[in-house]
Amino acid sequence: MPHKMLKLSTLAILVAGASQASAAVYTIEPVSTAGADQLAAQAYFPSAQANADSTPVSMFTTGIKPSAEGENCFTGNCNAGSYDVAGTARRGTQGTPLSEPVAYNDNRQYIDDRGSLRDYCRSHLGYNTCDVWADSEYFGYGYNFDDPQSGQGLGGLQHIQQTWKNNYHSNAVALDNGAAVTTKADDASAYPEQGIGTLQDKTTDATLEGIVGNYSFGTSSSAVFNNNGVYPRAFAKRGFVNIDGTPAALLNPVSGDAFVKNMGQTMANGAVETTDGNLLVVGTSSFAQTFTQDVDSRDPNTDDINIGLDFNKDTFKQCATNPSNLYSTFECQFSSFANEAAFWLVDASGNVVKSGAMGSNLAAVDKDHDDVSAQASANAVAMVNGSPVAVGYISRDTNSSDSYVMEAAFFKPTTGIDSSWTQTAIPGITISTGDDCNYEYTMANDVNANFKVVGIAKSHKADNRSYPQKMFIYDNATGQTKFLDSSVSSIFFRGANGDAEAINDHDQVVGWIDSETKNQIDGSERRHRAFTYIAGSAAQGPLKAGSVWMLDDLTNDGGASVANSYRIISATDVNNAGVISATANYCAGGYQNLTKEAQCSVTEKQVAIKLVPKANATDKDIIVRKAEEDEPVKRSGGSLGILALTALGFIGFRRRK
Repeated sequence: MPHKMLKLSTLAILVAGASQASAAVYTIEPVSTAGADQLAAQAYFPSAQANADSTPVSMFTTGIKPSAEGENCFTGNCNAGSYDVAGTARRGTQGTPLSEPVAYNDNRQYIDDRGSLRDYCRSHLGYNTCDVWADSEYFGYGYNFDDPQSGQGLGGLQHIQQTWKNNYHSNAVALDNGAAVTTKADDASAYPEQGIGTLQDKTTDATLEGIVGNYSFGTSSSAVFNNNGVYPRAFAKRGFVNIDGTPAALLNPVSGDAFVKNMGQTMANGAVETTDGNLLVVGTSSFAQTFTQDVDSRDPNTDDINIGLDFNKDTFKQCATNPSNLYSTFECQFSSFANEAAFWLVDASGNVVKSGAMGSNLAAVDKDHDDVSAQASANAVAMVNGSPVAVGYISRDTNSSDSYVMEAAFFKPTTGIDSSWTQTAIPGITISTGDDCNYEYTMANDVNANFKVVGIAKSHKADNRSYPQKMFIYDNATGQTKFLDSSVSSIFFRGANGDAEAINDHDQVVGWIDSETKNQIDGSERRHRAFTYIAGSAAQGPLKAGSVWMLDDLTNDGGASVANSYRIISATDVNNAGVISATANYCAGGYQNLTKEAQCSVTEKQVAIKLVPKANATDKDIIVRKAEEDEPVKRSGGSLGILALTALGFIGFRRRK
């Protein structure tokens, strides 16, 4: 009898609220939805306009502005309003993640059509919802099940691939504290290419990855151009920096090949302010094309694209050697590249004063396994004893059937920032050689001033698709790497998927973890919830050293307040004042009760939030949420809602810093 349960839950909330109304460790502050509202108001594809009008735009956070020296919100010594939140707003599904050098961390670059999306999900995730997920990522959220080619879906890879004939409408906008950000890719002056055509307004997708001082940075797609009735892009992705609102592009720092410099991608993943006031940006940059090999698996299925064009392999091979045809040839829009870690030093006027690669020691394509590309990335950077240390991953040759693998590493300049950089694999998570390898990939997500590194290791076993994405923390002082598993906390239960996304200088780690222990083999995806782990030897306010908490518990004030309107999916960054950027499900009017998996009576939305520590809170203010009182609502394996689909996207959408 749900109505009785609702009454009892309401009574429990009122009683708890009367006795502990001021409890909780963190206050939830919603981030402005102005940019998301702006995206929702923009015109969309006519076939999908009705769907767009009735579907909320989803928001994601990616980072939090650093705090000033000595600030600590746990003691009340902070200005929480000054910590802007970086992120993105997205309408529907993304198809392939804008925030990854290669889709879903597959160095083969196979994921370029509906079938490859399905194969990825079955091979790497193992859900019984893979057909639905793949179709939604390809055709867009809310696609017409009976007629998927009708174009009614929101977002999706098909709309991107159909741009050549159909033009494009922005599907993602970068957000600075909730306000939409203009990138250099929106400006026609950013395109020196000849013969590309006329720039089309509101055709870029973008994400803001972080905010440092007066700088913000991120990655954008190219705008679309009208070139005599067809609609090419100049490139797939380009990093950018905004200085007090003025945008600058981060061009490819490699020398030589004009094709790679023009159409190759760059990405701005992390940044830190240097002692002279410049901004050191780290990310990725293409260094060679990978599509000239005789590998048919990189050819997209043009039946899926459905614009009446076939994909000509011979024409595709000529894209790099005949640049005069770049923007009049359909096949060239599908160019793929090998990528390496890169850096840019940007001054206060927006000038790139230095740039370069952090070193690649492999050929673009392995001659013995020409379907595998070299891939490397710098995902984050921090100043350690006055010198920058970047972290991410490198390619390593394992001399196995996979050959090149993506392995977690850190990068250090040999002398000054403009010198060569050394690459060092993080110990303890080395990927084994041979066919029975231990990990599919490993990568570092963040590093702090103490040279502690957090990241992920995707476990691998060919006959067991449930092997999880594990989290690790590496301490350079001891040279030791440990996994965040059940030996640390029962929250990190065996078999759980997770992502350690950020670590501050107090060794406070944030990220997300599966919150359900159900068997995932041939099942639906588990729910995700945000966590924080105090990895250092000192407590952070009421959070003791070594403790792990779900952020839903730390925001639970025991009453029917604003806190009960949110369930926090992912924590994406934490600054030294203890303020956390996070992504949450929002239920207007509050969930039906305070329990972990309470139901929402209205349509949930995905929103960006900021979590601010309550000054002088104690451990008595922590109220751990109870398990759901009712039998959990059973979810069908045949369909997924917008929030479930965007949660799946977290596997391929990590915060960069």
